[in-house]
Amino acid sequence: MNVLFFLNIKLFIFIVLDIFNTLTGFCLTKTVKKDKLFSRRKFVRQFTRRGQPQTGSEAPKRKIRMAQEELIMKAENRTVKGKQVKALRRAGYLPGVIYGRHLEAFPIQMNAHEVSLKLSKLSSSSLITIDVEGTPHAVIVRDRQRDPIYGRLIHVDFLAVSLTETLRTTVAISLVGEAPVSKLADVVILHNLYELEVECLPQDLPAKIEVDISGLESVDDSITVADLKLGDKITILTDPEEVIVSVSYAQEKAAAEAEAVEEPEVVEKGKKEEAE
Repeated sequence: MNVLFFLNIKLFIFIVLDIFNTLTGFCLTKTVKKDKLFSRRKFVRQFTRRGQPQTGSEAPKRKIRMAQEELIMKAENRTVKGKQVKALRRAGYLPGVIYGRHLEAFPIQMNAHEVSLKLSKLSSSSLITIDVEGTPHAVIVRDRQRDPIYGRLIHVDFLAVSLTETLRTTVAISLVGEAPVSKLADVVILHNLYELEVECLPQDLPAKIEVDISGLESVDDSITVADLKLGDKITILTDPEEVIVSVSYAQEKAAAEAEAVEEPEVVEKGKKEEAE
């Protein structure tokens, strides 16, 4: 009888301890989950606060850069001339020349790979600074000669310019935007003028002129040189009546191209011999 009594008491104690451990573990797990959830929320708030732009007095002051970054290329004085230039090209150099109104022409050599990559992103009106052994020269690309088979650059002519004297040159025209009229059937957009002659200081010379065609809504719409607004620093020399972009029906374009093919250009023999 006594043995049975003690066994019941022992069983009761085990049951109480098991219940106590279960409750303690549940509370501990809930506390840990709560702490983790709080940490995650705190991290999310901090991350979101860092990612969102600040306003008011907390917002940092930012500088807006209006001008393009100056492009500088390294070059060396070149003493190799004539047929020996081929060996210079094989050694990885690109021959060139710098000349200008106030500068006597002198030959230079540059790293062919580096210069070719930079020039591929520039237009003929991009302002460049060439550092020739410590002497800077403000120039623009006047002529690029390429290999007729491989198409790689073999020679570059640079025109030295004065930053205090205006320069007359041409700037490429590119079309941007989408014209609503292009959605009509049998309608084509004609890009008639590809270059614009301008006069300005070299540092104000744009790399290209972007013409927005999103305002072309009907076949009668067009954009002329007079519609361009380039600011007070640039003087446009091209005829204001010149049409840059026009809209036409596809049939009219095909007829105009056929008429142009039927009228070949005639060159006088005397002028041709003179040009050769």
